[in-house]
Amino acid sequence: MDKNLSKSSVRSESELPPTTEPEKKEATVPEMIQQLGQTAVPTPGESNVYCLTIIGQIEGHLVLPPQNKTTKYEHVIPQLVAAEQNPRIEGLLIILNTVGGDVEAGLAIAEMISSLSKPTVTVVIGGGHSIGVPIAVASDYSLIAESATMTIHPIRMTGLVIGVPQTFEYIEKMQERVVRFVTTHSKISEEKFKELMFKTGELNRDIGTAVGGSDAVKYGLIDAIGGIGDGLAKLNSMIESKRQAKQAGGITQ
Repeated sequence: MDKNLSKSSVRSESELPPTTEPEKKEATVPEMIQQLGQTAVPTPGESNVYCLTIIGQIEGHLVLPPQNKTTKYEHVIPQLVAAEQNPRIEGLLIILNTVGGDVEAGLAIAEMISSLSKPTVTVVIGGGHSIGVPIAVASDYSLIAESATMTIHPIRMTGLVIGVPQTFEYIEKMQERVVRFVTTHSKISEEKFKELMFKTGELNRDIGTAVGGSDAVKYGLIDAIGGIGDGLAKLNSMIESKRQAKQAGGITQ
């Protein structure tokens, strides 16, 4: 071997460029949208309002087909916990456009929204159907677009159903949970809600009622007609009221 060639071509380890490990990059906006349907997670930032979207079908204990647009409750629950813990977030705006889905998952999301200590406003855009109804009324104040609808119907079951009295008792008890939650967190009476739930002749091949935006307000199910601007204005007003109450409490102590 040529000595000159070996000297010029072979470099010692100290002369080689240092190898660097690939840096761990934070999730990009497209990745966040793909994973959680959010442009950002609740982290200290500029806005004091966190926007949570609940769209498509609410996925619960069973994984839905990939072509279904879904909101996974295991994604929503950590976001609600993070928003509650973040001191910079003073209020939550929940945007709702869902066809419904898993009953227990929907009730879990609704219970978490109703138990938040920070002001919450829900806006129903497009539709808040089925188990989306309890989520819509779970906030401190609810709005619905005039063109939006909410379908109220009895609970349905899919898969294996055992034809025994216990099965029907279980369905009835679960249905009562939904009725109790909706009537507790809205101004609609139990009698009116059940009347809408068991109405026949309005839905094609089904029992129930499709309630429009103005009717939802008339029945007391939703507080007012409005959109995103109205929702943010109401939320900012509630945040300001809470600030003043906190300051007044601090002075009197």
